[in-house]
Amino acid sequence: MADDIILLDFWSSPFAMRVRIALAEKGIEYEAREEDLSNRSSLLLKMNPVHKQIPVLIHKGRPVCESLITVQYIDEVWSHKSPLLPSHPYHRANAKFWADFADKKIYPTGKLVWGATGEVQEAAKKELIESMKVLEGELGDKPYFGGESFGFTDVALIPFYTWFYSLETCGDFSIIANCPNLVAWAKRCMQRESVSKSLPDQYKVYCFLMELKKKFEAK
Repeated sequence: MADDIILLDFWSSPFAMRVRIALAEKGIEYEAREEDLSNRSSLLLKMNPVHKQIPVLIHKGRPVCESLITVQYIDEVWSHKSPLLPSHPYHRANAKFWADFADKKIYPTGKLVWGATGEVQEAAKKELIESMKVLEGELGDKPYFGGESFGFTDVALIPFYTWFYSLETCGDFSIIANCPNLVAWAKRCMQRESVSKSLPDQYKVYCFLMELKKKFEAK
């Protein structure tokens, strides 16, 4: 029931989007509570006292934190529908590896592409393109990273599609020119209702990120 499941959320967070997608894939009803990250709620501070960050999934009063851990938790608890992680141990490990790659390579370098300027931005752009090409190589001719089925790596990576317009605009480059298969994969994922309803508009995200950048520059 929805009252047993609460998601402490923030609309533009790619990490929260992962959890929203996973819940949608499973058809799980839940109560979404939008957090003000400049004035965190007492519930967030209670449920995630270590990092004080979203997303936090509260299931039967108990918190699950960190997006990839939460997606795995959702997959294991509601295993009756739309499995996200493969059953074979090697394939499970491989899916987790590429999800971790997204966190360590796409997020930090992408943040510098839209948030930095000059040489720092240029270096980040080159690194980001290289990382995207690595992902494109891993994807190959498969429709999804795990093969024929939408899965864990796809859930981990597709939220960063909301950054594509911001990255291209701020970095002055074309993602589709460098990684056409990756863009085709993203558009394929966006055809899924679980994804399209969980991801905000790219232009709205761009406006939000530019406001965020102004605040950083003003400090």
